[in-house]
Amino acid sequence: MKIKVWGCRGTLPTPGTNTIKYGGNTTCIEIRNQKNYPTIVDAGSGIRFLGKELLKDKNLEEMCLVLTHSHWDHLMGFPFFMPAYFSRFKINVCGVASAKNYMCQSLARQLEAPYFPVNFEDLKARFSFGCSCPGCAQCTKISMEPISLSHPNGGFGYKFHENGKTFVFLTDNELGFQHPEGKLPYEYVDFAKGADLLFHDAQYTDEEYEKTRGWGHSTYKQALKLALDAGVKSFGIFHHDPDRSDEQLDKIVENLRQTVREKGAKLEVFAVSEGMEIDL
Repeated sequence: MKIKVWGCRGTLPTPGTNTIKYGGNTTCIEIRNQKNYPTIVDAGSGIRFLGKELLKDKNLEEMCLVLTHSHWDHLMGFPFFMPAYFSRFKINVCGVASAKNYMCQSLARQLEAPYFPVNFEDLKARFSFGCSCPGCAQCTKISMEPISLSHPNGGFGYKFHENGKTFVFLTDNELGFQHPEGKLPYEYVDFAKGADLLFHDAQYTDEEYEKTRGWGHSTYKQALKLALDAGVKSFGIFHHDPDRSDEQLDKIVENLRQTVREKGAKLEVFAVSEGMEIDL
């Protein structure tokens, strides 16, 4: 399983001199299985660059697109995803069965007048919204297990398995507040137990969280506690606040690493960065 990050910023894109190291594009993750089949997680602004890269592969004709939820920062790049405009591609939009209709509607509404000049019906790629996990034919290309996120309007996190390796992706997940359909912290610990790699929402500092509790995001200390309790091997903080500079993220990572050292734990800690590639 190979993982590449095309966007890890939260809320809205933040290009500029203060976000060069970790990147300014919103959520988009590419996962390749051992047969090089691509599964894309979320369609934030980073998917535009992924789409350009996928066009270069003349042998590629099919892919899966997995959506965690329908908030704009996780969908805003879809109208600029170039494979959607070419008939040679089949795009399987995957998720839990209960989310089938909202996934279709969420993507289609990105291409509606007066917000965009091209209608969803004009896209030439073949879309399939019949895919639901776990157990659908497309998703057998990589094992995928969902869990409800604790986030306003709901959503799903995912656990990906292949060849004994596990990647857990929990963006937009508030550990300090239980939203409708959301789980309790210990349930996310159980879900991530022993994972080789965990990406978890860590948008806020403790001070910021005093004002943002209930907005759907965790603090970096809450996320670290989950990683330690779950005994994961490697932990990346994700969904960086749009106002968080590279320098500030560096300090947060050092703070987390110091906490890990003080606890005598064995845990690799880092801030997820745009362009990062991880081979499990």
